[in-house]
Amino acid sequence: MATSGARKAPFGGLGKWWGVLAGFLLIAAWINKAAGPAVVIGLSAIVLLWCFFQAPVTCKAEVRGRPDGCRNNAAGLLLGCHIRQHRWQKLKMLFVRRQVATFCRGLFSDGKAVVVTLAGLGSFASGLAAMIPGVVIH
Repeated sequence: MATSGARKAPFGGLGKWWGVLAGFLLIAAWINKAAGPAVVIGLSAIVLLWCFFQAPVTCKAEVRGRPDGCRNNAAGLLLGCHIRQHRWQKLKMLFVRRQVATFCRGLFSDGKAVVVTLAGLGSFASGLAAMIPGVVIH
């Protein structure tokens, strides 16, 4: 039997959504309160990393002749799509003073980016709150 050139995604394409499961576990850890601050901080960091580097969002890198930017799928809020020039373009925008506002506008550019941005902000706030003694009962 001949094999085709297409690669099959691990877990049927659900492998890139592991951060959503970590987000649900984070919510459950806050509700349960038996998890303790270490678990909440760890899950918050995992969700934040997923939002930054693997969440499926739109690239939106600057493209000549297209005002809305690149429409390819990207990996995370800080990385671009499969095109080499776009790969680190959004991350570089954080360090160029004139482009920080453009980067921040891109965080709320479409529905997927808004959800991932809010999940990242929520997990960051969750991690900070877990560091305050008495907030998470252990």
